Amino acid sequence: MPSGLATSDLSARRVGRRTALAAVMLVLCGLTLVLGYANKARCAGGPFTADGRSTVFDVAKDSDVCYSDIQFLWLGRDINEHVFPYVQGGITDDGTLVGGAVEYPVLSGTLMWLGALGAHNDADFLRHSALLLAPFALLTAWMLARLAGRAALLWAAGPPLVLYAFHNWELPVVCTAVAAVYVVATLTRYSLRTRGILAAILLGLGFCLKLYPGIFVLPLLAYVLTGGVERDPGERRLDVRGALMTAGAAIATVVAVNLPFALTGYEGWRASITFQQLRQADITTNSIWYWGLRQLFGTDTQSEALFQQVVSVASPTLILAAFTLAMWLGWKRYLASGVFPWVGVSGAMLCGFLLFHKVHSPQYTLWLVPFLVLLQVPWTAIGAYFVADAALGIGVFRYFYALGTGRPAEQMEKLVQFGVWGRAVLLVALFFLFLRARPRGFRPVPPPVPRFAPGELIPVG
Repeated sequence: MPSGLATSDLSARRVGRRTALAAVMLVLCGLTLVLGYANKARCAGGPFTADGRSTVFDVAKDSDVCYSDIQFLWLGRDINEHVFPYVQGGITDDGTLVGGAVEYPVLSGTLMWLGALGAHNDADFLRHSALLLAPFALLTAWMLARLAGRAALLWAAGPPLVLYAFHNWELPVVCTAVAAVYVVATLTRYSLRTRGILAAILLGLGFCLKLYPGIFVLPLLAYVLTGGVERDPGERRLDVRGALMTAGAAIATVVAVNLPFALTGYEGWRASITFQQLRQADITTNSIWYWGLRQLFGTDTQSEALFQQVVSVASPTLILAAFTLAMWLGWKRYLASGVFPWVGVSGAMLCGFLLFHKVHSPQYTLWLVPFLVLLQVPWTAIGAYFVADAALGIGVFRYFYALGTGRPAEQMEKLVQFGVWGRAVLLVALFFLFLRARPRGFRPVPPPVPRFAPGELIPVG
């Protein structure tokens, strides 16, 4: 039996290895971010138009697959005028955002404004935004390495980070979601209630960035309610108070962040919600609705309107059904094992959202990658998803280029369809794989057990 000193040395070596691995992941992630920025920067640079748009952008964005929403939105949202978002903005009857309103929740809009400070053209804006976003990717890599070991390579050096790191403002929201898992899994010196509240605050902040982390609050509540992994297997008492406190923390965070914007400029704040409500499932949304259901309708205006009405009902209905199924299956696993799999249920809910939402932008893959890191799913499924994602993430822009220039588009259309349907099938598979997967990698280091000198009184109770 190992002595206390030997056990301490073994624990120290494990901590040292994890620290070294996390440092390696930071370096690799930094190099990947450089590649990601270099890819997008091919579309940016002089000469510029009078309003600061790179003339190369419209020429190369699709043909060279270097388009980014960051560079595109330099114009059209008053970002180039350095207008603080939401306060004086709004949305017109035809769905056009004006006066500084943007289509994202308030913290993303604030990050957009910060990235534009000191920028005089879209190349400056892209560079400043990349510098602002990169630390979130690095922090995510560090946390994933601490949680899951070498599997964090999927994030730190994977193709999605090259393709999408600076495509949109996804890195901060992914960081908040991973940080919530990190808090619950590693800060074991604190009670589960405390960790649940901290995680809920992080998920609330994520909701204020891109909404989707808000769906993870429900599985987190179930985890806190059922006592997590620390509870005695024979104990079945539910912590209702802890779950309510966790829910209250998430709600209070969302209200505290949004209320100043809503009070200062309600129309501009509400415009972001209205914009997303009005968005339709079309050729730009990469969803199963456009590439599947749309084929059952005619091409006339009336048929198009009917198609959009069907999607507006079917999409949220199926998303809610997927959420319900994930929670039910997660609860069944809790009854069988004594632990509610909140991370697996969260991943499954995200799969349902991505599958059935009317918009599935390529960069949403960044949302999914942490779950591929944290949960033990087959590497073949991960590789297949990355292939399907790359087919869509690259093929869709080449497809737009072919359509815009009158070139033959059949091959690129097939590539896009392969990406859409391949990704859809794999999301269904991952939905169930996540629910039964075990966590990867390292276990949290337990708090040190105090040792007492001979003759020293040991406290009781």
